[in-house]
Amino acid sequence: MSYELRRRLWAAILILGFFATWEFLCLALQVSDLVLPRPTQVFATLVSRLGILWPHVLQTLWTTMIGFALGVTVGVVIGAAVGVSRTAYDTVYPLLIGFSSIPKVAVVPIFVLWFGSGATPAILTALAMCFFPIVVNIATGLATTEPELEDVLKSLGASKLDILWNVGLPRTMPFFFASLKIAVTFAFVGSVLSETVASNKGIGNVMMTASSNFDVPLVFAGLFLLAALGILLYVAFSLVEARVTGWATRRQGFASA
Repeated sequence: MSYELRRRLWAAILILGFFATWEFLCLALQVSDLVLPRPTQVFATLVSRLGILWPHVLQTLWTTMIGFALGVTVGVVIGAAVGVSRTAYDTVYPLLIGFSSIPKVAVVPIFVLWFGSGATPAILTALAMCFFPIVVNIATGLATTEPELEDVLKSLGASKLDILWNVGLPRTMPFFFASLKIAVTFAFVGSVLSETVASNKGIGNVMMTASSNFDVPLVFAGLFLLAALGILLYVAFSLVEARVTGWATRRQGFASA
């Protein structure tokens, strides 16, 4: 059996062991469903109510991905400006740090006041949650370009735009994909946060309604669905990253078991 297969098999066993331990402790300690439902109860809830949950899953995924796409666009543009312009760094970066420090739960009511309830506040909250890591990583990637290399390219007649397009942006790819994997989870948090406050659809609304009805297994079912969606998108970006930035990825085969 190869090392890679053994490593994946061992990881699967540990994950299954986590849920088996959870199940066993809930049974042994007689934990109430209102406190912590067992994994089998959560799975049964997912199976029995999937038809009801599915439209809400699609709503959350739709708002999250739109907000995420807008966040990536805004983050790349601002990150590139901050990374290549000292003026932009000195003026825009402090404002971005200040904005990122604001709890987004305080921003949702403002979005509701401006745009009403529904999908728009969820999209904007997802955008507000996810764009800052992209800005930071794009700016950091551009900052790794050596001044000596820029001087050589300038002496060969390259403009700042040529250097940015042919050298700076390719060097940001590892940083960019690292930020995507973080940002997509933040986008889900923002979308669900808005749905708990200002929407009648989505997983966040389902979880809030279930909580008010003391339907804790349904609340955990919503959490499991969000976790599954986040993992799937993380894996998707990891596969794209491996194809695009394989030259910058260090082999993991040396890691100990």
